[in-house]
Parts: sequence; C-alpha cells; structure tokens
Amino acid sequence: MNIMIIGGTSGMGLALAKHYLSLDHTVAVCGRDLSKLATSFLQSAPSKLQTYQFDIANRADMETALQHFTENSLRSLDLLVVTAGTYFNSRTQPLDAAATLALLRTNVSGLHHAFELASKQMLHQGFGHLVAISSIAGLLKDYPSASAYSATKRAVLANCDCYRKALAPFEIAVTAVVPGYINTEKLRQINNGDASHKPFLMSEARALQHIVSAIERRQSVRVFPWQMRYIVALLNFLPLHRLWLKRR
Repeated sequence: MNIMIIGGTSGMGLALAKHYLSLDHTVAVCGRDLSKLATSFLQSAPSKLQTYQFDIANRADMETALQHFTENSLRSLDLLVVTAGTYFNSRTQPLDAAATLALLRTNVSGLHHAFELASKQMLHQGFGHLVAISSIAGLLKDYPSASAYSATKRAVLANCDCYRKALAPFEIAVTAVVPGYINTEKLRQINNGDASHKPFLMSEARALQHIVSAIERRQSVRVFPWQMRYIVALLNFLPLHRLWLKRR
C-alpha cells in the first residue's frame, strides 16, 4: 500500500509509520518538524520511506506534498491517516485568540483540507481509505478544563461521518479512531512527565493494535479502551461529571 501519515513524526503517527514500513508498505511521514525523526528511523527503509515537512494548517503545502507523493507512487494513495492535532487546557493558561486559532486550524480546518485533497485523489483512482484520530473528549457533551478542545474533537467525528456518507457509494472507507489516554511522550509532557494517574491508561503498543485493527476492518468508528465508552456515556447524563473531570 501507499500510505500518507500526517502527524507522523511522533506518538501514534510515528508508531503507525514504523508498523507499516515493517510490512514493506510505502509510507510518507509528514509533520511540522522532521528533525524529530531519529537518523536510525530515516535509514531503516530508505526506498519505502518518504518525508514531507508542512503544517496541516497550510493547505497549499499539504497539496504539494500529496501531489508529489502520488506521482512518486504511480498516482495511488491507498490510505491517509491524520494523527496531527493540538491540545489546550484552560486550567493552565487562558484560551486567547492565538490558541483558539491554532486549535481550529489544526484540529478542524486542517483535517478538512487533508480529507478534501485525499478524497479527490481517491475518487479519481476509485479506491482508498481515510482515517482520523479523534479523542474520547469528543464524545463528552462538555469538558470543563478543555471545552474548546473537546468541541474540535467532536468536529473530527462529524467530519468523518460526513465524508463516510459522501464517499460510501464509491467504496472509499472512512474510519474515526476515538482513543482514551495513551501513554505517549506528549501526554507525559502535559502531565509533568508522569501520566500514570490517568484512568485506563493504555500503552502505545496496545493502542497501535487497536488502530491497525480498525483500519484493517475498515471500521467506521473504534472507541478504546472499552471502559471509557461507558464511563463517558454515564458522565454525559450525570450533573457531577464536571467535578469528576476536574479531578483528572
């Protein structure tokens, strides 16, 4: 397969890139800062690995990268995975205009442009699969410490649903991945180096299994871990859910 991963320089995006490269797929790793990639990784599969540096918020640069990749892979894009996203917690700093714009451009409009450009290519070739990483926060009606972030992750789910229904007649699948807490470096940084207090914290390896399985099955939505699905459903009906979330 020819696979493009936007947000592939770290976290689950990088884990997915390594997984698919190990299976001898051609993978384009895209991100704002390619210097994050270790030399050993760049040398691991030189004939199968391509890298593109751009911000998902920059539609023109993303389009250029996509065009270059499809031309180099015989005009085929089998799978697009968007893991790029930005997080904001209003408990630690005020949500100002710059932070709001960053959330919207990355989590909402950036994803939309990525899906728009990729779906155009996939409609032309007659097949493909779009995947986006949302968050368990997107299932919450409100997230007191990060309500704007939660809203953008709900937008990811809505975007996936829209593209899924529009592309279904053309055999193009769309998968929304909805994870709980994954023990990534980014999550540890947000939590002062230790995320072990997060409920149902999952390892990157286990999260990777979920994501790969959802992609292989061309599943519409995959929520994990399963406990979080039911906890969120309960919290959405309880007036005390604000207090529970604030303690986390």
